[in-house]
Amino acid sequence: METQGGITVQRALELPGLRSGLPEVVAGADRLTRTVRWVHAGEVPNIASLLKGGELLLTTGLGLGTRPAEQRAFVRRLADRGIAALVVELGPRFTRLPAAIVEAARTAGLPLIQLHREVPFVAVTEEVHTEIVNGHYALLQRAEEVYRRCTQALLEGGGIPQVLRILADFTANPVFLETADGQLLYAADTESGPVAADPLQVWEGLRGQRAAREAGPPVGAVLVDVPGGGHGAGAVRARLVLLAVSGPLLPVHRMAAERAAGVLAVVLMQARQEDELAARGRGDFLTDLAEGRIVAEDAPAQAKVLGFRPGDGPLLPVVMRLAPELSPSGNWALLARAVLEELSSVGVPVLLGVRPVEGRVPLLVGLRSDSERTAVADRVAAALRAGLERAGLERAGAHPPVVVVGVGGGWAAASAGLRHAAETAAAAQGLPDRPWYDARRLDIDLLLWRLRDHPDLAAFVDRAIGPLLEHDRTSRPPLLPTLQTFLAHAGRKAETARELHLNRQTLYNRLARISELLGTDLDDPQTVLALSLALRARRHTL
Repeated sequence: METQGGITVQRALELPGLRSGLPEVVAGADRLTRTVRWVHAGEVPNIASLLKGGELLLTTGLGLGTRPAEQRAFVRRLADRGIAALVVELGPRFTRLPAAIVEAARTAGLPLIQLHREVPFVAVTEEVHTEIVNGHYALLQRAEEVYRRCTQALLEGGGIPQVLRILADFTANPVFLETADGQLLYAADTESGPVAADPLQVWEGLRGQRAAREAGPPVGAVLVDVPGGGHGAGAVRARLVLLAVSGPLLPVHRMAAERAAGVLAVVLMQARQEDELAARGRGDFLTDLAEGRIVAEDAPAQAKVLGFRPGDGPLLPVVMRLAPELSPSGNWALLARAVLEELSSVGVPVLLGVRPVEGRVPLLVGLRSDSERTAVADRVAAALRAGLERAGLERAGAHPPVVVVGVGGGWAAASAGLRHAAETAAAAQGLPDRPWYDARRLDIDLLLWRLRDHPDLAAFVDRAIGPLLEHDRTSRPPLLPTLQTFLAHAGRKAETARELHLNRQTLYNRLARISELLGTDLDDPQTVLALSLALRARRHTL
């Protein structure tokens, strides 16, 4: 009955309506376990085109044709359509089913039943449909009972493992919760019934290997998405996987899994909210520390409450700033969790928070000594970027994140270091992408960034390189890239020519044209300094 959500052909024949017609199975007696999902009555030759499969077809035979070839073709079309069974009422059209029809049904494996007494087809239809609906209702009741038990488990303090165990017991098969990209989160097996193997070994064998996941779900498995409440990648938070290890999975098991998925969505959403609140709380602490609202004497005790217990070594301030187009939207709880997991291999104490409105991830890292600064900074920056990718906060065309590492010191130094790193990260937006920036090397950029709204800065940029910008708006080739490369190589013409793929004479001509437009001498140190500052300041005045 439950194989496809209907009743079997055998059960339909046992109901009073068809039983009163004295049914005789003349073909396909071994196929009576087929599922009847609907009943249809008809007498037209092309009735197969009106069916979808799974029907119990009632007919008096008027549409079967008069010639054996027509009759065989009629039966073949029904079998190809996938109907559950063909029931022919004997009477004026046939007193006995022709051999061609019986032979075709046997060849096609189609259950064929003849009725020796007349029955009202409408009564048979109502009776079978009522049985199907009642069966569906019974399945729904069983699935709702699983939902009730899952909800009760949560109210009594249980969590995801308890929900999965209830589902595993109901299906008598192992149940798994994966991430949307197929990574195992939880596994549960039934407490009773046969156990084929350890559930983790089962998952690894059937779902864990990448090739197996890409090949699609195993035969007989049930996969149900746990909604995430978003769109696109956020629409699926996780996925329930039921594997048919100890027995087949039935439609009622899918119904139960779908209801359990709704429960799990609430649990995961609550967990995400709690994670995000915790991450924001740590971000608030680090921001208050940076802005002086927490004094250095009180900071260690408050950090300890947040789980940060550094040793006696220096504290290293680090700030990652996301591109403006990526904040404040995004799964910040997932970002914090992913970064912390990536940082677990670094082997040093870390206090990490999030500031979604500003698009910042501030953190303090406990070093053993100052000599670790560069090596730890490399690993922390890599972990931040890997966590950003895992959290889905990278977007095609968006600017890369900026990671700034401050100077290590005690709690008092950490306060100033966090503030300096946060401002420097804002000032570094638009610079060439690097794994991380040393806050000490960007002081000029920070100074210019702080003056970004002052009209004198825009005026300075216009005086220094305005004619060159005007040239590039109207003429080709543009000369600003040549000046930028020339200054980046400290005036070394050979290196500048190599990077720009120019011959020396072409480079000399372009430099001469730049000098002419700006009315300056590119060999003069004061001129070079002014132009370098103007190019840096231009990023903040656009």
